[in-house]
Amino acid sequence: MQPAETPAPAPPGVLPAVPSAPAPRRWHRSGRGKTGAALAAVVAALLAAPRLVPNTPGRLGSLLETLLPWLGLAVPVLLCAGLLRRAPVAVVAALLPALVWGVRFGGLCLTGVDDSGGLVVVQHNVSDENADPAGTAAALNRSGARIVALEELTEQALPVYARALASRFPYHGASGTVGLWSAYPLTDVRPVDIRPHDIAEGWNRGLRATAHTPDGDLAVYVAHLPSIRLGATGLRSGPRDESAALLATVVRHEPLERVLLLGDLNSTVDDRGLGPLRAHLDAPGSGAAFSWPASFPVARIDQVLARSVRVTGIRTLPATGSDHLPVAAYVDLGGAG
Repeated sequence: MQPAETPAPAPPGVLPAVPSAPAPRRWHRSGRGKTGAALAAVVAALLAAPRLVPNTPGRLGSLLETLLPWLGLAVPVLLCAGLLRRAPVAVVAALLPALVWGVRFGGLCLTGVDDSGGLVVVQHNVSDENADPAGTAAALNRSGARIVALEELTEQALPVYARALASRFPYHGASGTVGLWSAYPLTDVRPVDIRPHDIAEGWNRGLRATAHTPDGDLAVYVAHLPSIRLGATGLRSGPRDESAALLATVVRHEPLERVLLLGDLNSTVDDRGLGPLRAHLDAPGSGAAFSWPASFPVARIDQVLARSVRVTGIRTLPATGSDHLPVAAYVDLGGAG
């Protein structure tokens, strides 16, 4: 191996040459970042108008709407990508979907729950595989609710709930696998037919009653819409959508002006599958209340919707033996305001 040559010494009075430092990296002002900006624009458009995505094939529109708040996770990804690539166009563009997300969901997810409503109601799918119905009933008794709606009641569990809830909720009615418990007298308790045409007879998941509250009569509906399925062909939500439309027809013809619907609707309020119901019923004013699955909630499919009364806020309660979290809603019976 030959020894490395040493540079010749500089002549007397001449300073040796100093290697120049590498030029600092600069923000690119060229077209870099256009792809990131385009992606940010797409995310913003989907957040603002998810109905741009058609429901065929595979009901992709409903799938997007079900998980719509989570689309906001694209914002930090786009922002970090723009920063790493030193692309100011992409960084600025990432602020657009952030703004749209904040306008649409910030009030629900980032602010406190408005509990100013005087009436507390609880909606809970108690699960037909719940191994501790007595413990679930005890949690409901501690909730402070005056009206409780339950779904997936089995023949074995129904008497357990009836006994355990009787002291705080002396009035109750059940139909099929749904039930209603109330601290106020109930009359005109009857089943509501929301069975899709391709489901066998005997399927009963709807109930209607009149609750006689100190602030006047209130029509209370309890419903458990059919489940949705996600498979290789997309989202299967046809039976749920049909059941929602049947329920909407009943609600539209409800003679009482004030209506409260509590139920596992297997849908978020953004899902177009609930469109017929949302045309007649309003959603809560505050609170995200993701209720399913209980182990890692990603969506609120347990709903409290209203007509001519105002649901000021909604929140989840501690987990029970169910795969759903209970949700408590605060209802102002003074009107929709």
